[in-house]
Formats: sequence, structure tokens, C-alpha cells
Amino acid sequence: MLLHIVARGRIGRSPEAELVERYLKRVTWPTRVTELPDSGGRMPAIEGATRVVMLDEKGENLPSRTLAEKLGRWRDDGIRETRFLIGAADGFDDEARADADLLLSFGRATWPHMLARAMLAEQLWRAASILANHPYHREG
Repeated sequence: MLLHIVARGRIGRSPEAELVERYLKRVTWPTRVTELPDSGGRMPAIEGATRVVMLDEKGENLPSRTLAEKLGRWRDDGIRETRFLIGAADGFDDEARADADLLLSFGRATWPHMLARAMLAEQLWRAASILANHPYHREG
């Protein structure tokens, strides 16, 4: 299953971009990052069985293991792509939220989109590690 991050805003060459690249290189599943301008731009077409996950402050604050299990179920059910959307500064409107398969939050704090992208990349690496029984993820 393709893990596809579609993010508003460009992070260029930055420490956050290095973190995103570092974590996504470790993920054994195929990954892709698509950057869109802060406004406008064309969302890549959705082809085939796809799940849409929006990073949103109104979303669920899922434990890493729960996110991993959800991704594993989608993969096992034949989903070809899970698309993770990171919005611009104003986030997503209610209509867009209603179309998502999952609203995901990294807590109640507001995070800059560059950090949110790095945090998402780490969680995708962690999820793949959990599903592969890799020792990266430790439970307290």
C-alpha cells in the first residue's frame, strides 16, 4: 500500500525536510510526498481503492499501535493508497473533513506544517515497524 503525504506549503531544504526524508527512507512500504502551494494547485487524482486521512486539530489522537493496526487492516483489505493530507495554516473546512476516512490529530497543540510533516513521517515509520514486529516501537 502506498503511503502518500500531500501537504500544503513547501519545506525546501530544512532540518524538518531532512527528518521527513530520513524516516520515509526507513519505511518498507512505498511512500510519496506531494507538495502543493499554500492555496490553489491541483490535488493528485485518486485512483482505485484509497483512504484519506486528514491531519486536523479536531481529529482523533490515536496511539501509535492503533494507527498501525488501522493501516494494517486497510492494507490487508486491498487498499492501494492511504493519502495523508496536511492543510495550510487555516486547515480544512467542514465539507473537506466530512469526506475524510479518518481525521487524525497529534494532540491539542497547533503544530507548524513542517513539524507536522516530520511527525507524520515518524509515525508512518513507527506503524510499519509495529506491523513488522521491529523493536523500534517500545510500549511503556
